Amino acid sequence: MLTPDVLAGPAPEVAPLLLGAVLRHGEVAVELTEVEAYAGRDDPASHAFRGPTPRNDVMFGPPGHLYLYFSYGMHWAANVVCGPDGTASGCLMRAGRVVDGLELARERRLGAPDRDLARGPGRLTQALGLGPEQRGADLFAGGLVRLEPHSGPPVEVASGPRVGVSRAADVPWRFWVAGSRYVSAYKRSPRAEPHPTAER
Repeated sequence: MLTPDVLAGPAPEVAPLLLGAVLRHGEVAVELTEVEAYAGRDDPASHAFRGPTPRNDVMFGPPGHLYLYFSYGMHWAANVVCGPDGTASGCLMRAGRVVDGLELARERRLGAPDRDLARGPGRLTQALGLGPEQRGADLFAGGLVRLEPHSGPPVEVASGPRVGVSRAADVPWRFWVAGSRYVSAYKRSPRAEPHPTAER
């Protein structure tokens, strides 16, 4: 059962627990198939590595809130804040499968194939209609944006290096549902360098 107390654990332990959970915004709901963990100020790939800023201040708050950021000047990406209050850890929701509100998600994604409606961080937020207005939303307050626990059988979890990061690129903190068609393609950053924590 996902609760703020469960999300207060370390990001690499929380991230696989999110697989199969459902992120809902109004009519549309997405079952999460892929996530990445970011360990705050202990993680050079994290937005919080250099401390709090107006952009990342939500990450430094309590677990169970939504951290949104604008990526590459193109799309929004959504993270579940985790770890104890003040640690600024988070889990990027990389991909999922639309399980409710399919027609609205298709409209938002301009005719993309169903497999690709939420397969990728920007696609996921677009399908859900998430943007700056939802930044900081409490996912357990019963509002329009909420995180619902996985209700099916346990999922088989696979893991590997994170996508597109140039620092700590080999840390195996990307988690996905093994065998799922709704997982994004792995792309290593051309600027990526090995990092000592890759052997954790």
